[in-house]
Amino acid sequence: MVINMNKIERSDLFRTRLAAAIALAGSNQSALARATGADRSTISQALSDTGARLPNAHLVGACAAHLGVSTDWLLGLSDRPESAAFLASSAMTFTKAPRALIDEQIFAWHQEAVGYKIRHVPAALPDMLKTHAMLEWEYSPHLGRTTTQAINASQDRLDWMRGSLSDYEITLPMFELQSFAAGTGYYRGLPAAVRIEQMDHLLSLTEQLYPRLRLYLFDARKLYSAPITVFGPLLAVVYAGGHYMAFRDRERIETLTTHFDDLVREASFTARDIPEHLHMLRTQIR
Repeated sequence: MVINMNKIERSDLFRTRLAAAIALAGSNQSALARATGADRSTISQALSDTGARLPNAHLVGACAAHLGVSTDWLLGLSDRPESAAFLASSAMTFTKAPRALIDEQIFAWHQEAVGYKIRHVPAALPDMLKTHAMLEWEYSPHLGRTTTQAINASQDRLDWMRGSLSDYEITLPMFELQSFAAGTGYYRGLPAAVRIEQMDHLLSLTEQLYPRLRLYLFDARKLYSAPITVFGPLLAVVYAGGHYMAFRDRERIETLTTHFDDLVREASFTARDIPEHLHMLRTQIR
């Protein structure tokens, strides 16, 4: 958002952006005049006038509509040039979610949000905190003989996420770790040695990376959450199994951020409690 701008500065910015939009659209002054119903001299004056005067609202709106940008952007009220129609169409998108570790789309979202706090409710244990053996056990049924190659190819991305400048808050239902430690439910058949190694790995990461990595556990009898990730103020993603539903409009991002913060606020185990709780669960692994 552009703020604290006087009339001359806003007029200068309008002319700069109008010229840029014309060039990007592959248009010219004559074509813009025809499209907007204005005289060519009016368009020329709008591009060359050095004073503080701006064209009337009708002409600004017509120029924006023809060039595919927003009037707010032309007038310096927004830093996003996309038109309202484009923003509305891209406010929610569906993206295929492959069952294969850190896929290209997820990694791209993490890169886009570097430096922002990332709030994450995973479908199970978060991939970025898993051991090689855990990943192999979990993904072998899906990937078959390519499991090792997929894990090796994804390891640098997992390492990048762990070492990025973003803060990570991760919330899980308490039963997820309880089931993991006991080897029940989803984790039935997972060898005790793998569970012990994974628990030690969780302990190490949550202690070494705190406070940049904070893990919370909530009571699923009181609260529920679908798998979601909120990438700072940029977007919020809901995992629906075969697809991601990605939202970029502020209202939905704020709604899912508030939902996540409620999980943290009502957590039965806070980030400071986690090491002791993990030690206790480790003793129960048989």
